[in-house]
Amino acid sequence: MRQAVSMVARLGFRLQQLPSVLSRQLSCAQDVLRRTPLYDLHLAHGGKMVEFAGWSLPVQYRDSHVDSHLHTRQHCSLFDVSHMLQTKILGSDRVKLMESIVVGDIAELEPNQGTLSLFTNEAGGILDDLIVTNTSEGYLYVVSNAGCCDKDLALMQNKVREFQNKGSDVGLEVMDNALLALQGPTAAQVLQAGVADDLRKLPFMSSAVMEVFGVSSCRVTRCGYTGEDGVEISVPAAGAVHLATALLENPEVKLAGLAARDSLRLEAGLCLYGKDIDERTTPVEGSLGWTLGKRRRAAMDFPGAKVIVPQLKSKVQRRRVGLMCEGAPMRAHSPILSTEGAVIGTVTSGCPSPCLKKNVAMGYVPYEYSQPGTLLLVELLGPHF
Repeated sequence: MRQAVSMVARLGFRLQQLPSVLSRQLSCAQDVLRRTPLYDLHLAHGGKMVEFAGWSLPVQYRDSHVDSHLHTRQHCSLFDVSHMLQTKILGSDRVKLMESIVVGDIAELEPNQGTLSLFTNEAGGILDDLIVTNTSEGYLYVVSNAGCCDKDLALMQNKVREFQNKGSDVGLEVMDNALLALQGPTAAQVLQAGVADDLRKLPFMSSAVMEVFGVSSCRVTRCGYTGEDGVEISVPAAGAVHLATALLENPEVKLAGLAARDSLRLEAGLCLYGKDIDERTTPVEGSLGWTLGKRRRAAMDFPGAKVIVPQLKSKVQRRRVGLMCEGAPMRAHSPILSTEGAVIGTVTSGCPSPCLKKNVAMGYVPYEYSQPGTLLLVELLGPHF
């Protein structure tokens, strides 16, 4: 079966990793999986736990995933993203170290300002995406994907040792904080009731350390992964349940799981590492060229710069694009065809959009097919369709 689709746009922003399909439900293997500080709270609220990136996490609660999705768009939802890797990069040479492994301009960040950036390899491929914040406390706060935890940590630790062997002042500390994401149009209103700071003065991608509903030493960052306003709160593990419980006392707030998070990010055009971008994808191919700092482009001093920078001025062979159609949904690995029937690309993620009432997806097509409004075909195969 072939489904007519329209190319929506070249896509960009990405904050956190989520599954593009639901992970397998847990059985006897559950005890070997890592648990977040909110594990018991998830069970108490009817969380259906699944395995994801070595963790036991809720895929949904008593509400359907579509109800959770729509609640996030209309009110706000609380997501447990404590599986994400949180690290501190320390020392007077911390910026130089970070710029040796990412594409962004970390030196230009103001105190408590953050940016999305990418770890890249010498071939120009994306090793992972991450958020780097230049804290006013004298360290870089880094949040990266749980699915890439081992390789990300090894990359940073090896670079720290390399710099230390050269006499540089750098260090790395892995944080054991929980991480909660409060997402939706009423998120700031809900959070404001529990903080003394004026959240109107906390713009997008900025952060501040504050007491939140009685829990001290929380780092609140204005960011998220749903296409909505919201915050991520890095909270000491011992205070995570208290904070989550306090937030859930507001009727605006409901818990939401991995399923809603995946459809929300896809509906907003946000890519998933390991599905929509990977080590075989360059930032330009992945429509993430905007993450390259202007100064870094000129200096060409980041891994893979000799491959990536020339692509900014040329027509790369393929581009990540957004797709939309009616009828049967598009799914990962479905072939993308030209209107003449030639296979030209592949869908990387896809699902029905609860808000648009259409099917949305993203995938890769040759540059000449990447203009918004281009009519394409997607071949729907197998029992899932």
